[in-house]
Amino acid sequence: MAYVSGNRTHTTSLGGRFAEIRDAAVEGFNNWRMYRRTLNELRELSPREMADLGINPSMIRRIALEAAYGANV
Repeated sequence: MAYVSGNRTHTTSLGGRFAEIRDAAVEGFNNWRMYRRTLNELRELSPREMADLGINPSMIRRIALEAAYGANV
């Protein structure tokens, strides 16, 4: 039988941990805003403009996700 036992020790203060949580939340919100902005801009393109860029309408969501969160989405 295997089990996991661990203790987490923090060298940062409680305020430091709250700051890390806040920073992660801000980063997540900024990524989401980038996703929404990119998605909206791509949806505003005409079919001709999308064809010029080599974008199929079915690719819009994936492109916006990659722009905001990176290629490993």
